[in-house]
Amino acid sequence: MSMPSALIGFAFFKGVAKHIDFPFTPVENVLVQTVAGALGTMPLGCGFVGVMPALNYMLKPEENGPLVLGLGKLIIWSLGICFFGVVFAVPLRKEVIIREKLKFPSGTATALMIGVLHGDKEQAGVVRHESGLETFRRRSQDLVRSSSMAGIPPCGAGGVGQDEATPSTYPETDEPNEQGLGLDHRSDWKAKIRLLVIAFALSAIYTLMSYFIPHLRKLPIFGLSLATNWLWTLNPSPAYIGQGIIMGPATTLHMLLGAVVGWGILSPLAKRKGWAPGPVGDWTSGSKGWIVWVSLAIMLADSVISLGWLILRPLLFHGPGNLAELRDLARKRNWKEIFGSYKSKGYTALNVTEPSTRLTHTTSHTNHSRRSTNNNTSKQSLATDSDKDIPDEDAPPEHLISNTTVAISLLLSIVLCILAIHLTFGALIPLYATLLSILLALLLSVMGVRALGETDLNPVSGISKLTQLFFALLIPASSKNAVIINLLAGAVSESGALQAGDMMQDLKTGHLLGAAPKAQFYGQLIGSFVGAFVSAGVYKLYTNVYEVPGELFQVPTGYVWVFTARLVTGKGLPVMAWQWALGAGVVFAVGTGVRIWGAGTRWHAWVPGGIAVAVGMYNVPSFTLARTIGGLLNWYWRSYRRREETPIIVLASGLILGEGVMSIMNLLLAGLHIPHL
Repeated sequence: MSMPSALIGFAFFKGVAKHIDFPFTPVENVLVQTVAGALGTMPLGCGFVGVMPALNYMLKPEENGPLVLGLGKLIIWSLGICFFGVVFAVPLRKEVIIREKLKFPSGTATALMIGVLHGDKEQAGVVRHESGLETFRRRSQDLVRSSSMAGIPPCGAGGVGQDEATPSTYPETDEPNEQGLGLDHRSDWKAKIRLLVIAFALSAIYTLMSYFIPHLRKLPIFGLSLATNWLWTLNPSPAYIGQGIIMGPATTLHMLLGAVVGWGILSPLAKRKGWAPGPVGDWTSGSKGWIVWVSLAIMLADSVISLGWLILRPLLFHGPGNLAELRDLARKRNWKEIFGSYKSKGYTALNVTEPSTRLTHTTSHTNHSRRSTNNNTSKQSLATDSDKDIPDEDAPPEHLISNTTVAISLLLSIVLCILAIHLTFGALIPLYATLLSILLALLLSVMGVRALGETDLNPVSGISKLTQLFFALLIPASSKNAVIINLLAGAVSESGALQAGDMMQDLKTGHLLGAAPKAQFYGQLIGSFVGAFVSAGVYKLYTNVYEVPGELFQVPTGYVWVFTARLVTGKGLPVMAWQWALGAGVVFAVGTGVRIWGAGTRWHAWVPGGIAVAVGMYNVPSFTLARTIGGLLNWYWRSYRRREETPIIVLASGLILGEGVMSIMNLLLAGLHIPHL
């Protein structure tokens, strides 16, 4: 969400630059993408793609369902859970960004793209140096949103970070170089905006055509028999392809593996053996509902192993050293150093204007940069080994969020969450369960933020599943509200982890580009506040116009939520489902352990990731195939053609934006009952 938001904001404000009185610099671009990203994540953060459909349409009468909520209650619910994760992320910033300097690869990549878009060659070099090629390779290998940066040569080969001073405009050439800096600044961003507009137009045209010709979303590319009997169709949705481009080849190919195993092997097997005798597409008696249990086991196994490692890793690697240091300080009675905090010595934004020789000299630098490079190697680094243990320079106090503001805001956001849940669901969920779900959300958010900083993967699905498992042990299965409580507790924990991770990625981008954390914090709150209203309204609009769940909106995530709740609360599984689920869980528990052990190796990406495989398994093949096309396009452009990332991100953003905007027109046409062809 961050990169498309930054790109669209850049395109808009550059287009109206002549009509505004203030400059649109990278700092303003960061603030725009912070607000837009916060608003865009609200449908997921407020549960409108999973929990709410499960509560509204999938609960059985014996589970006190279905729960039909009006627009007012949906807004109250959204406002209640959209703030506390944002506020809780603020005190984590100093630890994970300033002291530990975790990479947050998507936040770093967004800073890189903003620097390139604004034509700041030195700034692009700073961010690229800071992230390093390994950061981008890890983004692909760890099931993240983009693929390897192997196609981009080290800085210094393409004109970035050289000894000469940065010119005011880049020299014009017939073809851009690898860094996209061959054209002058104005021509470069005009070319990117032109690509964005073309992709937007093509995506919008297809989306409008798909309303009048619905079969465009179900192309039987493998033959009518497989399409009719086993649901193997292709939905060439531009948004799906764009999402696949951003995901990258590793994630999408692992999803494809899940689709092949689930829909090519397990689905026919369950049908033939009589374990799922109903229609293949039926969630209750068909193989679609049968294989979802296997995918759930895979997700749970991956989540338990991954989150367990996140807990054990700092204890194993840093615990003995920290304990020895504390003992030494206690022996010296240096209590002030134990309980004190690191104090900033100043702040300098990374978009500096001094000549780029500061980046390339091998001699020592001033305390503002504290970086050196090695001209004898192609892999350059901005920090020496001794600098790795020195905290980054932080923003000045007036740009930071005060501890008082954080404490008051966190208390108010928790109280608001409790009141909102009580007003929305009344006595269906007890007060102690609400308090415990918020506490778990805050604790698990710490693990989510750390995982995001190291791997670019925020394990929100695993966090929610672990919360559901915990509440299954707490709430008696005999309680009529057990499933509802389980769903709501998982929703609160997922929302908190998602918001905290989104905030931290944005803060990393702002830290690299010199944006004020205070401005980003308030921007995130504004985006979340507006997003609570918008997401609730759009959800109600779509559910009133379209059949949910239906052929167009199958909401498989909702079924995953409610099936998980039933599983952990002791509900019965289909025939032979638990045996296959157990076997798959064991296999992927081992596989996740192997991935953790082999992190950073060349073969790491070849070990399937549990979450990606499970997503490909419980979604119909048309969902996965289009994203795989996008992932392969990413691989072709960046690894095979060895080109720079920005154009492919521009293309993906245009495809996603075009379908998103035109879907509103399709919604209007459906509301007016305009017939299909």
